Amino acid sequence: MKISPKARMNRLFTNGGCLDVAIDHGVCNEPSFMVGLEDMPRVVDSLIRAKPDAIQMAYGQADLLQSRPEKDKPALVMRLDMGNPYNATRHRTMWSMLQNADEPIIGALEMDAACVVVNLFMLPDEPEMFRQCVENISRVRADCHRYGMPLMIEPLVMLSNEIRGGYQVDGDADKIVTLVRLAAEMGADIIKADPTANPEDFHRVVEAARVPVLVRGGGKEDLKTVLMKSAALMAHGAKGMVYGRNIYQHANPGAVVRALMSMIHDGADGEAAWQVYNRG
Repeated sequence: MKISPKARMNRLFTNGGCLDVAIDHGVCNEPSFMVGLEDMPRVVDSLIRAKPDAIQMAYGQADLLQSRPEKDKPALVMRLDMGNPYNATRHRTMWSMLQNADEPIIGALEMDAACVVVNLFMLPDEPEMFRQCVENISRVRADCHRYGMPLMIEPLVMLSNEIRGGYQVDGDADKIVTLVRLAAEMGADIIKADPTANPEDFHRVVEAARVPVLVRGGGKEDLKTVLMKSAALMAHGAKGMVYGRNIYQHANPGAVVRALMSMIHDGADGEAAWQVYNRG
């Protein structure tokens, strides 16, 4: 019997939208991602005060959120996998694996997560990594079905390391739409998708998904640029964002959260969100 994921989904989405702040970057084994995450108790404390809808973490740090007594704290989204495509130098063997292959979502159940997230990497000339991702998702999907746990799939179409080096997004809409469609076919409840190079193409991603789509942030950019791009993607059907470095590597993460929340939940456009940020 399938247990509906609706109850947990309701903890993530308010008025149909969600801001998920990703701080699960410790699984990436990439030093540049750790800037701003050196003191995880402080980071989690500041985000709880900022009140996004969710915080995305791995099992080993999730207690920092779930041990807190506040009833209105953000929901937990738990990262279940790890891999090695994040470094500037390509590794001899590329891989992606679940952190617990025997019982993939046991830690998420233990920590009362509202959702789990797994990658679907599409790298040039890396079919074995792609196969591993499909296998990971298949294992997790079965457990999510059994326990009513929403599954967020993260399709990542990446450029060759020779082009720019290290975890760089290929914004080709055709490639993104095709991989998002595969994630939908595999039973995603939520899809965390790359932005298309032209934001006006993003509606195609939403149409392919048929489930809520949250935009993935990627590398840190100028904040006003981020807000304007986010507004354009929201206008073409995104239900929110999963942003990490554009929040936790910023000088005022709480103000960035408030700006993005105004966009997701109050309908603010990019300029209005920028004003929210400037008010601190």
